[in-house]
Amino acid sequence: MTTFDVATLRAAAEAALPEVIAVRRRLHRRPEIGLQLPETQAVVADALRALGLEPKLGGTTTSVVAVIDGLLPGPTTLLRADMDALPVGEDTGLEFASEIDGVMHACGHDTHVAMLLGAARVLAERRASLAGRVLLMFQPGEEGFYGARFMLGEGLLDDGPHGAGGVTRAFALHISTRYPAGVVALRPGAMLASADRIIATVRGRGGHASAPHLALDPVPVTAELILALQSMITRRVDAFDPAVLTITRLTGGTTNNIIPASVEIEGTIRTVSETVRASVGAWVRQVAEGVAAAHGAEIELEIVPGYPVTMNDPGATAWIRTLAVAIAGEALVDDLAAPIMGAEDFSYVLERVPGMMAFLGARPAHEDPVTAPQNHSNLVIFEEAPMATGVALYAAAALSD
Repeated sequence: MTTFDVATLRAAAEAALPEVIAVRRRLHRRPEIGLQLPETQAVVADALRALGLEPKLGGTTTSVVAVIDGLLPGPTTLLRADMDALPVGEDTGLEFASEIDGVMHACGHDTHVAMLLGAARVLAERRASLAGRVLLMFQPGEEGFYGARFMLGEGLLDDGPHGAGGVTRAFALHISTRYPAGVVALRPGAMLASADRIIATVRGRGGHASAPHLALDPVPVTAELILALQSMITRRVDAFDPAVLTITRLTGGTTNNIIPASVEIEGTIRTVSETVRASVGAWVRQVAEGVAAAHGAEIELEIVPGYPVTMNDPGATAWIRTLAVAIAGEALVDDLAAPIMGAEDFSYVLERVPGMMAFLGARPAHEDPVTAPQNHSNLVIFEEAPMATGVALYAAAALSD
């Protein structure tokens, strides 16, 4: 149920949109990577202070946390926005394109920050009708730097200098050009995959390329290993509980007439259940050691655990779906049939608190759905008007009982 008028809330979000766009463009011009985002942190902290809030700055990272206390009793709702950019050179030609060479908000985190700041304004103006508390989580280092885990380690979910205790539900939005502008896409259960890293070195014995019988060539061993790993996925993993294994780097050798002593490979494993995640890791090791042994080679293999599966709580998903329908309309709510194989470190929060992540469509109307630049592309452009839906949905999550 809602404790607010949806039309009034939507109007407030639309009224906030020009400022939200201005903040987004300011951040887009000055993207920062990783866990240390001093310019971004300053923008967020100043905006929160202007609302009469007291931002709490991270100790190990440039995170920002703030609490909005309602005047009525109720739950504590965590709302999260990630803040970091990617090491991608921007080629969009936008008037507010990145001013930092080789760095771009290619995943739309600038829009996440701007939307949550817009929602903070809407909520701060409605404390009298706000039941409970809102914990605003502005997180650095989502793009592979474990920023959420750092914030949890600093006590995000505890009463203290870096958080708020008693958090009962959590919500995050992620913008995407996979979906038409204004669409809210969601599903219960696995929303995004886990992401683990494979690093392996196949060791043989170097020699002259004209006499491979006098060497132990690691190149064909590595080629066989890559193919064996792909066959393993298709033959050992249940198609209805899928896994993706992709080798993305293969490095070895120096010139055409030298057999190298070793070859390195690197890749990623994606799964949507912890059971398959554990099994695939064990199978990768079994296959790698078996292929190497069959050729008399040696292998050093490391599987580096990454983000866990982003698991949407069914009850929380139903809660957000109801709000999305009220705000955007049934026609703009997309119930996804399958998870997405990308990964997200909001998963660490969802391991501790019932909650969910939804996608907000922002594909420009003129773009072909098949060829439109996707998140992480140097050409990706996000439509800005749907950010009003994002502001309203963030605020509604906190205002609903």
